Amino acid sequence: MGIIIAIVLFSVIVLFHELGHFLAARLNGIEVDEFALGMGPLLFSKEYKGTRYCIRALPIGGACMMGEDDEATGEEGNFHSKPVWARIMVIVAGPVFNFIMAFVLSVILTVMVGYDPPTVSEISQGSPAKEAGLQAGDRIVRMGNKKIHIFREISAYNQFHQGETVDVTYERGGERHTVTIKPAYDEELDYYLLGVGRGANQKAGFFTSLQYGAYEVKYWVCVTASGLKMLLTGRAGLDQMSGPVGIVNMVDDAYTSSVSYGFSVIAANMMNMAILLSANLGVMNLLPIPALDGGRLVFLILEAIRRKRVPPEKEGYVHFIGFALLMVLMVVVLYNDIRRLIL
Repeated sequence: MGIIIAIVLFSVIVLFHELGHFLAARLNGIEVDEFALGMGPLLFSKEYKGTRYCIRALPIGGACMMGEDDEATGEEGNFHSKPVWARIMVIVAGPVFNFIMAFVLSVILTVMVGYDPPTVSEISQGSPAKEAGLQAGDRIVRMGNKKIHIFREISAYNQFHQGETVDVTYERGGERHTVTIKPAYDEELDYYLLGVGRGANQKAGFFTSLQYGAYEVKYWVCVTASGLKMLLTGRAGLDQMSGPVGIVNMVDDAYTSSVSYGFSVIAANMMNMAILLSANLGVMNLLPIPALDGGRLVFLILEAIRRKRVPPEKEGYVHFIGFALLMVLMVVVLYNDIRRLIL
């Protein structure tokens, strides 16, 4: 059952991403030849107002196929016939819709389960936080140069800055104080700890849910960006990346661990997974990598600066190389996913 849920989640997230491209294209008068859910062999199709809507056999993605024939650039509905700002809007709309989806789900989840304020519930005896003078009830508002809005941001900061000394700003009795904390290494956990404990979630009204829904999206965007930074700096390896197989396994584990607690817990966990995946997809697609939305955006920005389009054959060559490298990366990630499942 968890595998089916994972496929449905991934399909809906990709469909919403492609819907962003579709609506932006239509808004700017760009023809959409095909709007498809899934990939591979065609199962069903129906044409409506010049667009063929399709369902394909493999539920692992989707597509919004616009009129981009370079030989038909002068035609009214062609993608390349539109002003560069309109084309930028169409490309950016996909990732933006992922962030919108993540935000809407975050608001719903916050209404359901509440939010985790960055308030310390307990301090471990002999911990760095205790030695620095923190007390239960203190609200942490900043770590280093990062503002803190939810407790998980404290844990995430410590995770991505293991062993680093950090200036922590907290509120107590309406006043702010700043202390310097050096995390302590725990040999049993093989992890550096601050020694602060998280309290229970707090209920949220409508406007609070909007506020903390935005903080939730910000949290996952920052976690994704920090993970990418670790990859680029060599602090994490490709063997720690997960692809579709790893994601399906992760969703299945989340479902299996929550099924005994009832529907509401399953719904909350699956919604949390959808928020993570949607925000992650939005960030990844904005990276300046050829063949991704971010790569296409780079060429459009260059066109806006130069006031002249990059020659199509050169752009196509770059995207082809980028796509080939992405396929190699996907094979490596798939191998790692399968190896983790077997071992």
